[in-house]
Amino acid sequence: MTRGRRWAFPIFASVYLLAGCSDRPVFDGKRAFADLEKQCSFGPRVAGSESHRQTGKYLFDTLKETTSVCRLQQFAVFDSIARTERVMFNIIASYYPKSDRRIMLCAHWDSRPYSDNDPDSAKINLPIPGANDGASGVALLLEVGRILKDHEPQVGIDIVLFDGEDYGREDWMGGWFLGSRYFASALRGYRPRAAILVDMIGYSDIRIYREAISERYAGDLNDYIWKIAAEINASSFENSVKDTVSDDHVPLLSAGIKAIDIIDLGYPYWHTQQDTPDKCSAESLAEVGRVIVAAIFDKRIRDF
Repeated sequence: MTRGRRWAFPIFASVYLLAGCSDRPVFDGKRAFADLEKQCSFGPRVAGSESHRQTGKYLFDTLKETTSVCRLQQFAVFDSIARTERVMFNIIASYYPKSDRRIMLCAHWDSRPYSDNDPDSAKINLPIPGANDGASGVALLLEVGRILKDHEPQVGIDIVLFDGEDYGREDWMGGWFLGSRYFASALRGYRPRAAILVDMIGYSDIRIYREAISERYAGDLNDYIWKIAAEINASSFENSVKDTVSDDHVPLLSAGIKAIDIIDLGYPYWHTQQDTPDKCSAESLAEVGRVIVAAIFDKRIRDF
């Protein structure tokens, strides 16, 4: 993602029991953390690499165990810097497909090819490990998929893992949000009621503020998520707006999908070689995971 960039786009329109929720699925933070570590064990997930291929297979196979409706959305991008074509793919899993009210949960699964912010200038051209920036959001959604296998929420759910979110450079702005941009261009009648993006939510000292673009264009969805967080005492959710970030929610908003970004922008190892699993924790994944699970199992989500 890119911080501080402002984009112009059209706007269209443990166990917790919440009010109106009859089921009480548990989010397993330790199992999610194991998924985070597993992704990083393959190496950086940069398109064209063996690590990218192996990780993609693992993610697809893991989601396929939780639903029979799972597919790859392949697309090709010409890298104008490297002067070569890169094949990328989004991974899409659907749960309770007969439900006409649908909520989309998404994250990006690729690793940034550059360590732009690394204090060692000799490492700038190395791909980041991407433990928090990428693997954390995906790990959370893999665990949500396991929950959805056995528990039906208030709405149908689509989990989408975007490729190529972090491929861009300052001298090639067309390289950002490749997977979400392609997804938004190929909707073909798919219209979820809302989309919730999770990104960089594994840091052990996590603090999540309401993101400014999300607040401006989908403030009611932000209100709902932060209300759920308060009800279940998820203390890492700070109920104020602090940062602006361009991320995978921007192409979704541009396509008319109500979308928010749940993201911790205070991560000190962003785009460095230090973005490794030891900076993350099962507790942080569980904190955000139980908010997401509580939100989709509460009857109020049907109002979107």
